[in-house]
Amino acid sequence: MKQGETTVSPVDQILPVGHMFAYGLQHVLAMYAGAVAVPIIVAQALGLSTEQLTYLINADLMAAGIATLIQTLGFWNVGAKIPMIQGVSFASVAPMLVIGHEQGLPGIFGAVMVAGAVAFFLSPYFSRLIRFFPPVVTGTIITLIGISLLPVAVRWAGGGNPAAPDFASMHNLLLSLITLGIVVIVYRCFKGFISNLSILIGLVGGTLIAYFMGYANFSAVEHAAWVGIVPPLFFGVPTFELSGIISMVVVMLVIMVETTGDCIAIGEIVGRRIDKPRLAACLRADGLSTFIASILNSFPHSAFAQNVGLVAVTGIKSRFVVSCSGIILLALGLFPKMGALIASIPSAVLGGAGLAMFGMIIASGIRALGKVSFDGNYNLMIVAVSLSLGMITLAEPHFFSKFPSWAQIVMHSGITFGSLVAVAMNLLLNGSEGHPSDRPDKIK
Repeated sequence: MKQGETTVSPVDQILPVGHMFAYGLQHVLAMYAGAVAVPIIVAQALGLSTEQLTYLINADLMAAGIATLIQTLGFWNVGAKIPMIQGVSFASVAPMLVIGHEQGLPGIFGAVMVAGAVAFFLSPYFSRLIRFFPPVVTGTIITLIGISLLPVAVRWAGGGNPAAPDFASMHNLLLSLITLGIVVIVYRCFKGFISNLSILIGLVGGTLIAYFMGYANFSAVEHAAWVGIVPPLFFGVPTFELSGIISMVVVMLVIMVETTGDCIAIGEIVGRRIDKPRLAACLRADGLSTFIASILNSFPHSAFAQNVGLVAVTGIKSRFVVSCSGIILLALGLFPKMGALIASIPSAVLGGAGLAMFGMIIASGIRALGKVSFDGNYNLMIVAVSLSLGMITLAEPHFFSKFPSWAQIVMHSGITFGSLVAVAMNLLLNGSEGHPSDRPDKIK
């Protein structure tokens, strides 16, 4: 490097446009199924028409695109400026269904609007909790994120729906293994740009093979509209009921805990330090995006943990790549035919790619824990108890069904519950300052 030149962080690098589009599309393909799942669940539970479901999906994709751009590009003190893709949060599903049955969609959007505003203004206070996330906690959370996502990949690999007659059939398992094989071969045999597209190439290759085997259906593309613009407040002016607002605020607090873990996890992977100001900016983006989403006929938005693994697999750390993902999501929301094309990727193909991505998150967590000292302290017990309790709902999803509804919101997510346990265990065993060997400023 010549004198006077400055080194650009990998997170802030602007890659060639073609590369950024390809990498960005790879992120979208990895998260698309999860992005549209919540509007589908809500529409089915509330008995909405197919046309109304289409509007919800288009609105959700547009809101996800805007939220991703806010988080990656940032402005003022909003947005962490890291490669973090945004999508609608699954934590909000159960409370929204209760609100929807009692107050309809306007009641849901009203509660989401207020909860988003509350999260925005709470962000600087919530970010002070960053000191309770030393390396032993963050490493545990990263590992827990990967473990918690693995069942998603397993269900995809089996065909997506465990109740379907062909779930885990030989053709589904074969497609998932072929896709995984393509990902591994491309990752191993190529370098640079091609190697970094291993997930995208696996998804495309697996889908083509599924098509020739007769297991990929593109009829939805033919019937989808070319353009579909959903006006703001399409389902009516939001209504505000205290009970719904309280439940959605609780959801946003849970989302803020998850976002804190995801933000720290991505920071660890890309080498960008997450301090209080950056975490506050990240949480503000969640709050603002959720507020905007309610106006655009969508739901609470937060970081998509699925894509943490993709960053780890590819090693592409540029936030502008994920900004391209945001633009692609906006386009998918405006042009339903494009969304239908991506939706045609068989679940089994997604499962093969998901096994690689989510496994890579676990590996990243193990690597982070490898930097933690386990001698002369209680860190081993912190990791053991946090992982064990965080995996309870993976083993038995209804384990906490006898708890109050507000507690179930927290405990149903293994990531949230395990993260809270890790923080609490570290405070209990290592104290508020943490063990000296586990503080970043003490690690050489």
